Amino acid sequence: MDINKRTILWIVFAVSLVVLWNNWMVSNGNPSMFAPTPPAVTAKAADAKKSDLPAAASAVATAAAAVPGAPGAAAPFKSERVTITTDVIRADIDTLGGQIVRLELLKFKDGIDTSKNQVLFEATAKKTYLAQTGLVGAAGLPNHNTGFVAKPGARMLNDGSQIQLVLEAEQGGVKLTKTFTFKRGDYVVDVQHDVSNVGAAPVKPELYMQLVHDGNKPEGESYFNSSYTGPTLYTDADKYHKLQFETVEKEAAESVKTGKPVVMDHPTKADNGWVAISQHFFVSALVPQDKLARDIFTKKIDTNLYAIGVVQPLGTLAPGATVSNHAKLYSGPQEAKLLEKVTPGLDLVKDYGFLTIIAKPIFWVMEQLHAVLGNWGWTIIVFTILIKLAFFPLSAAGYRSMAKVKLVTPKMQAIRERHKGDPAKMNQATMELYKAEKINPLGGCLPILVQMPVFIALYWVLQASVEIRGAPWIGWITNLAAPDPWFILPVLYAISMYITTKLNPAPADPMQAKMMLFMPLAFSVMFFFFPSGLVLYWVVNNVLSIGQQYVISKKYAEAAAA
Repeated sequence: MDINKRTILWIVFAVSLVVLWNNWMVSNGNPSMFAPTPPAVTAKAADAKKSDLPAAASAVATAAAAVPGAPGAAAPFKSERVTITTDVIRADIDTLGGQIVRLELLKFKDGIDTSKNQVLFEATAKKTYLAQTGLVGAAGLPNHNTGFVAKPGARMLNDGSQIQLVLEAEQGGVKLTKTFTFKRGDYVVDVQHDVSNVGAAPVKPELYMQLVHDGNKPEGESYFNSSYTGPTLYTDADKYHKLQFETVEKEAAESVKTGKPVVMDHPTKADNGWVAISQHFFVSALVPQDKLARDIFTKKIDTNLYAIGVVQPLGTLAPGATVSNHAKLYSGPQEAKLLEKVTPGLDLVKDYGFLTIIAKPIFWVMEQLHAVLGNWGWTIIVFTILIKLAFFPLSAAGYRSMAKVKLVTPKMQAIRERHKGDPAKMNQATMELYKAEKINPLGGCLPILVQMPVFIALYWVLQASVEIRGAPWIGWITNLAAPDPWFILPVLYAISMYITTKLNPAPADPMQAKMMLFMPLAFSVMFFFFPSGLVLYWVVNNVLSIGQQYVISKKYAEAAAA
C-alpha cells in the first residue's frame, strides 16, 4: 500500500487543530461540534421529571427562594462606601447590606485599558458583580438589603499585617456582626459572621453567602477571542463543576412554567467545598466554614442577573446566645500556588482542558525556567529546545525515514509508471521497495505525532496562565497570551513550514504537491488568532526541525553518492 507520509502528517495536524478548537469552544461555554443537538423537552416530560424530585433538591430550592433578591422598597437608609486598601487589593464595602460592591486588583492591569487596574466586583450600569451575605430563616432578619453601621477603625493597611472592618445591624430580634479581615499580600478576605439573639424568643437563623453576576459577555470578547465566565463549584464527593448563566436562566424559566423546583445538574448538599464566579485569569470564590452542612444553589435574581451561593443552618439560638461562622472570600488571580493554599480543589478553576495531566508538568517546568530567565518569551524558546532534545531520538528516526524516501523517489516514480494501470501491483511493488530499503512508511509522521499532545497542552497553558498574561517578549510582542499584533510570527511559521515541505520528498501527484504547499499558508492564517507564545513555540520548533532534517538528509545524500 503506497502511503504518503506527509498527507498523514497534515491530516494529523489538521485533526489536532480541530480537536483543539472544539475543546476551546466547549470550555468557553459553546456546544461541541461533535455533540448532537439536545432534543426539546416537552411540558409533559418536564412535569414527569419534576414529579420525582429528590428531597435534597426541593430543600435547596426552598432555601434559595428564601434568600432576598434585588432590593425592594426598603425604608430610606443613608449608606456609605467604606474603602479598605491593602498592598494588593482595594475593596469598597457598602454599609447597605454590608456587601462588597467593588474590588480592584492593584497588581494586575485591565485587559482592555492597561492604564487602569483590573476590577472584579463592580456595580455599574454595564456590570454587576457583588459578594453578598445575610440571614434567612425568620421574618425581618438582617440581610444584604439591611442598613449596617461601620465601626471606627483604620481603612488603609500601612505598617501592619492586617486590617479589619466591622459592620453591625440589629433587626428582627437578631444582631448580625460582619467582620472583614484583610491581610498583607493576600487575596483572601476572612469573613466572620457573629449572630446574637437579642430577642425574647428562640430563633433558628440560616446564613446565606452568594456571588451575584450579570449574564453579559466580558468586554473585548469575540468569536476568536472568547473565554469562560460563569458559576463554578466544588465538593469532595462530586468534584469540579462548571455552569452557565444560560442554564440558570433556563432553569428559572422552567420553574416558572411548571411551578415546581428544577432538578439541578450539580451537587446541592455538602459539608465541604466552595462556590465561585470564574472568568479568564481571575476568580472570586466563597469558601464556607468547613464540616458544616450547606445547601448549594444557583438562581436568577432579576433580568440578566444571577447568583450562586450556599445556605448554612446555624442551629437554634436561645435568647442571649451567640453563634459565630467563619468563611473565606478569595478574589484574585488564578495562580495555582495561591489557589492551592486557600482550599482543596480551588486550583481546578485554572482550567487546562482535557490534557491537564500534560499541561501541569509543562507549566511547572516553564516556571522553573522563568525563575532563571526572567522573561516568558525566552522561557518558551528554551522550553521548546528542551522538548526537541527530549524527542530527539524519535524525530531523528522520522527524518531518517523521510531522507531514505527522498533517495528512492526515482525508483518509486518508476514503479508508478510501470504499474500505472494496476493499483494493486503498484502498491505491492512499493511496499516491497520499502522493505528492501528498510523504510517505515509511517516514520515521517513521528516528529509531529509525538509533539501534538505537547502542542495542545501548551495552548491551554498559555490560555489559562495569568502569569503569562501581559508578559512581553521582545519588540512588538508585548503580550504572549494574545495574538501577534503584526502577524510576524504567523508569517515566519508559514515560511518555516514551506521550507520543511521542500525538504520532504515530493508527492507524485501534482495536485497533491500543490496542496502540500498551500496548507502551511492556511494554518498560518489560523495562527493569526492564537496566542503569540504558542506560535513562537511552533516557529522555534520548526527552525530546529529544519536544521535537524537538513543535516540528516545531507548525510544520507552524501552516503548514497559515495
